[in-house]
Order: sequence, then C-alpha cells, then structure tokens
Amino acid sequence: MATLQHLLRWSSPLRAVASRCIHTQPTTTAAALELIRSQPSNYVVASFVGKKYILTPRDVLTVPHLKDVQVGDVLKLDEIHELGSREYTLRGSPTIPASKVQVEATVVEHTKGSMEIKFKKKRRKGYQKTIKHKHPFTRLRIGDIVIDPAASSPSPAESS
Repeated sequence: MATLQHLLRWSSPLRAVASRCIHTQPTTTAAALELIRSQPSNYVVASFVGKKYILTPRDVLTVPHLKDVQVGDVLKLDEIHELGSREYTLRGSPTIPASKVQVEATVVEHTKGSMEIKFKKKRRKGYQKTIKHKHPFTRLRIGDIVIDPAASSPSPAESS
C-alpha cells in the first residue's frame, strides 16, 4: 500500500504542470497572425519552381537554374502554403493570400553542381561513350518574413 501512495504523491504534481501548459486557441485569422508574429522565430512552407520548401529568414536555397534573373535581383515568393512558429501554425487552403504574408528572396549566385559521369556501352559492338555533365543551379538568400504588412505599417491617416 505504501508504494501506491508513493506513486500518487509523485504523479499529482505532474498533472498540475500539464494543466498549466494549455494554450489559447485564436478565434480569427488576424488573431492567429498576431500570435505567430509575437513568437521569436517564424517559418514558411512555400512552393518555388514546382517544389515545396521549408524556409526561415536568412536561409540559402539552391534551386534549378533560373534563366531570367541576375545576381542581386529580388524575387517575391507568392505561393505560401503554411506559416508557423514554434507553438502556432496557420495553414492556407491551398495558399495563404499574399496580402497576409510576404517573403522575398535575393539571388546570390549562379553556380554548377558536382561532376556527373554517365558511361554508356553496348556489348560486343565496341561502343563506349562517357558523358560528363554539371547541373546549373541558382542560390537564393531568403529575406525576412513579413506577417500582415498592412497591420504592421501605420497608414498616413493614423500618423496625422
């Protein structure tokens, strides 16, 4: 019987801690955006060149070569599927509108990958061929994640 009391004594403080850790659920999208903005670190899940990437500020993203951009150009990521922080997540259906979240990426460099070697051969024909190739890539630096830019910047009527 002493072991049962011992177990109950140690389990009761754990239940008390678990009851204190309940988060409040936001009721509107604006409230959810405000909660995510108040968190110290944010991330987005964005589609770029047909693939989804998890991105945080100051990440370097390597994508297949983009032909029409130069080093230093700023690209706007407009297909954002998910926005979140450590404790909260907001998912779009299928995307979050560009008016709510803005993410920019700066072209850092155009580069090539490692050497890939293909060897082709046909038996008993004397045919051998070696093909060497490097895939071209573009590297992007992700900028800051601006959540609901209309609410964060005061309008001229409010400042007067």
